Amino acid sequence: MKKIGIIFDMDGVLINSTPFHKLAIHQFCAKYNKNLSEEELRKYIWGRTNREWIGHLFENKITDAQIQQYAEEKENLFRNLYEKDIVELKGLTSFLTHLCLEHTAIAIGTSAPAANVQFVFKKTGIGHFFDAVLDETFVTEGKPNPEIYLKAAKVLNFDPKNCIVFEDSLSGIEAGQRAGCKVVGVMTTHTAEELKHTDYVIDDFENLKIQDLIKLF
Repeated sequence: MKKIGIIFDMDGVLINSTPFHKLAIHQFCAKYNKNLSEEELRKYIWGRTNREWIGHLFENKITDAQIQQYAEEKENLFRNLYEKDIVELKGLTSFLTHLCLEHTAIAIGTSAPAANVQFVFKKTGIGHFFDAVLDETFVTEGKPNPEIYLKAAKVLNFDPKNCIVFEDSLSGIEAGQRAGCKVVGVMTTHTAEELKHTDYVIDDFENLKIQDLIKLF
């Protein structure tokens, strides 16, 4: 059986956190008298790093130190809002266990800060499954730039063309495709119609097998 590397985005893929990020962002924006439309959320927020979207929100008129301060404030809001509701996407642990039994190399490539990754691992207990975890500190360019997926493939010691990326955001999908990976769209943030340009679309991980993914090549 063909050996492939699998790279997961985190938010909206391993966990359905998008509604809680959205709520945290709206609360954050309200505090600073800012507004973000649904279109702006899609275009400037989902899949992006905090330094990118916060810089955009404040029209790039704030310092790096202020961006970091605002990022920590927003992520603290998110973690407090999500703490009691966090749950892995349906079928995830079974799928990760299956991949490990098949000796499949797996990584996370996320735009989230390291604190959020540790928060997710603590609440779900899935951290031990991954061979590598790349968060926002590993890249200088956020999605849709392919940097994070190119680096994740390299860490797994796979050519990107032999990797599959699981993504929910349009910017993340573009990043995976620009990296040369196959991309599976996860329907937590966008509809099947909006994800039709991916190689495969899923609601969740229930009943998914490595054999289903090998067929994409």
